Amino acid sequence: MIEQPVCLTLIVPHLLREEVFDYLTEQTDLVSGFTASHGAGHGTEIRLHTVAERVKGHADQAVVQVVLAGTDAGRLLDRLRVSFAGTKLVYWTIPVTELGTID
Repeated sequence: MIEQPVCLTLIVPHLLREEVFDYLTEQTDLVSGFTASHGAGHGTEIRLHTVAERVKGHADQAVVQVVLAGTDAGRLLDRLRVSFAGTKLVYWTIPVTELGTID
């Protein structure tokens, strides 16, 4: 039986963007690839790190999505907790009900 895949979403502050991208790229045993897009964080828990963010009223962030097996997502999160301790990365996982490529 094939394990249910999940989509792990990470919300990454702009200041950590390249570091997290490089880190995920190095995790070749778990991550075969990922998708990243620009995000704008709003809310009372959001840290506005730069003057530009304070003026705009939102934090520049990257939204990173990785589809992988559920147990691999847990292993990746364990590694991220060690490597990015104290950075307040936000994450969630959701089940992937279908995955494929349209040729």
